[in-house]
Amino acid sequence: MMKNIDFEKASFKDFENIQGMDPYGWAKLWSEYVTDRSKNGQFNYRQENLSGCGPEIELNLPSNPHRNFVSLVSNDYLGFTQHPKVKAAAIAAIEKYGSGAGASPAIGGHYLFHQEIENKIAKFFKRDSAIVFSTGYTANSSSLQALLKKEDLAILDMAVHASVYEGCLNTNVKTFLHNDLEALERILKTSKDNYRTRMVIIDGVYSQDGDLAPLDKIIQLTKHYGAYLVVDDAHGTGVIGDTGRGVIELHNLYKEVDIITGTFSKTFAHVGGYLVASPELVGFLKFQARQHIFSATLSPASACISKAIDLVDEEPIWMHKLWDNIEYLKTGLESLGLDTGISQSAIIPVKIGDINLNAKICGMLLEAGIYANQINYPAVSRKDARVRMSVMATHTHTQLDKVLNAWEWVIKKTHLEK
Repeated sequence: MMKNIDFEKASFKDFENIQGMDPYGWAKLWSEYVTDRSKNGQFNYRQENLSGCGPEIELNLPSNPHRNFVSLVSNDYLGFTQHPKVKAAAIAAIEKYGSGAGASPAIGGHYLFHQEIENKIAKFFKRDSAIVFSTGYTANSSSLQALLKKEDLAILDMAVHASVYEGCLNTNVKTFLHNDLEALERILKTSKDNYRTRMVIIDGVYSQDGDLAPLDKIIQLTKHYGAYLVVDDAHGTGVIGDTGRGVIELHNLYKEVDIITGTFSKTFAHVGGYLVASPELVGFLKFQARQHIFSATLSPASACISKAIDLVDEEPIWMHKLWDNIEYLKTGLESLGLDTGISQSAIIPVKIGDINLNAKICGMLLEAGIYANQINYPAVSRKDARVRMSVMATHTHTQLDKVLNAWEWVIKKTHLEK
């Protein structure tokens, strides 16, 4: 084995920058790692899907007795990717505009449907202005790079998305322990008057534990110490709040949050991202966010996003179904003695701890016809590996019973218990 990397204990991060080797050497070692883990049934990433995302999915796994699997890997929380009205809107837009936008938004690629999406997502959050990006990732990374420089400070909850960390590569960064208000206040207090601009950046719903930010308290601290607040509620939109406006709706803080970011790839059934803020800030970013002005804009199929935004209000039954399924699965898992952490959303983790056991369990779940994600370091700490499951409104109780039966079988085989 090259460079003394123990494949049983290795994580993806160990291959990022290996001293004494060039990128071709990294790639060779990575290939050996993938081969080794695959032989042990512990590399169940990038499965080849043969059907669209939904509560069940068809996978190309020739050695597996199952063809269709209950899917717990999709963030299509309300099931809108398969909604007839959403699909019809995409098809109609392709018929009208063709398959691509053909240019970046500043020089010919800004269409009527883009403006409609910007108007609707701003109105959705009771604001006046928004900008759309080709991905939710760049909504964070591109905007933060444009707004924060070497004279500024980003104050991050340690559990924010990787896109936020990338957006802060060119500025000063201080992190605080997840949802630790005392640590946040300490940074706000000690950094006062030392930087031109300070931005506190948090998620509304956190992607690995599925828990919520204490937004009301964070707002108070941020404003008291003269900083700005950015909230990425990608996993809360369409899930949290009476009408699906996320954690911001829970506390009725639409106007107090300075910048709202999110993605169209979850509740809104397509791909792309958005940023909602003041008209002046949005206008600035339309010509200063580099990944916006130098990237081709969203394709005509993205016109379906407008219909998905409408459906959150027009058909609230999907949120009701989603929460019925969340409570059904979480209650069932906990009755089996499994540790689901502090989830308060459609993301339900089962905490395993050991990375090898975690990978083995995901392989066992596939054997039982259940497709779920293994989450290991660096997405979570080394001792906090878990199987992460995303619940959809379109899951049936019969499908969720199959999930619970599979977990009961895994427990018996591995002696796993809380």
